[in-house]
Amino acid sequence: MIKLFPRTALWSRRLRAALAVLAIAVAMCGVVLAATSTPSSAATCNGYVGLTFDDGPTGSTSALLNVLRSNGARATMFNVGQNVQNNRSAAQAQVSAGMWVGNHSWNHAHMTSMSQAQMQSDLSQTSSAIQSATGIRPQLFRPPYGETNSTLQSVASSLGMRQVIWDVDSQDWNGASVSQIVANASRLQAGQVILMHDGIQNTRDAIPQIMANLTSRNLCPGMISPSTGRAVAPDGTTPPPTTTPPPAGGTCTATATTTNVWGDRYNTSVTVSGASTWTVVVAITAPQRVSTIWNGTATWDSSGTVMTMRSNGSGNTFGFTTMTNGNSGARPQIRSCTAG
Repeated sequence: MIKLFPRTALWSRRLRAALAVLAIAVAMCGVVLAATSTPSSAATCNGYVGLTFDDGPTGSTSALLNVLRSNGARATMFNVGQNVQNNRSAAQAQVSAGMWVGNHSWNHAHMTSMSQAQMQSDLSQTSSAIQSATGIRPQLFRPPYGETNSTLQSVASSLGMRQVIWDVDSQDWNGASVSQIVANASRLQAGQVILMHDGIQNTRDAIPQIMANLTSRNLCPGMISPSTGRAVAPDGTTPPPTTTPPPAGGTCTATATTTNVWGDRYNTSVTVSGASTWTVVVAITAPQRVSTIWNGTATWDSSGTVMTMRSNGSGNTFGFTTMTNGNSGARPQIRSCTAG
């Protein structure tokens, strides 16, 4: 035993040295990964589509904006001038939420039966109301009912607006169900525009599925070009973050940010403000799955795609790693934030 001790000690020293070298190598690999990974919060976009909502603002505009924001979507709102005049704050909220605004006439009349002077007055009054409420002069015009003629187009052009009809009709105005609206929207191709309406519950309920379908085809919501009338990439401004509005009577807000993206996974950080204890509901898109969580306690629904995260005393920021499982474009959606 005494003769073996020096050899054993020598082996132990060599083992410790080898482990130290290995630890340094692992640390260096970690640095390389951190340096070469590219943070990103945007899906891969092989094309853009124009989501449009007519007839606002309405009493449901706030609910529509909440759904759009929570699904990371931007859209063009074709507003009725009379509605803007009667609900200036809702028109302002559209722009604050990152939406674009367009002219949809003063009171949704059949404009092709008007004289040129009446058309001019109608559209001018509407654009002025929108500019007064939002600070933005519309560059896009959608004729009510899609009814147009050369005179109306000429009048719109003289006021600095391009006429925009649509390529796909969601049929939400015609009583379409949520599944029918989703199916109609699935026909959208790059550059195309879809007609939807503010104030319709089925339309709001369809938005998460519409966005999931677009993401699966690497299509992203974009702006409508005043030059071509086609959907193009957003104009360089950053889309609004995925944020929940405060619930009625509460002050809890959750904001999600994609912090790191790798080939097969990405990290999401969620910051909660307005409450020291909270419950945040987050939805992910199948077949993606969350593999790791931190700074919170999570439970899942039966589908495995809806996570309820509760504060555990680790502060107001939690995070998780999501495995893409072949769907690299989808990102988590904040569904709610509840204080307490």
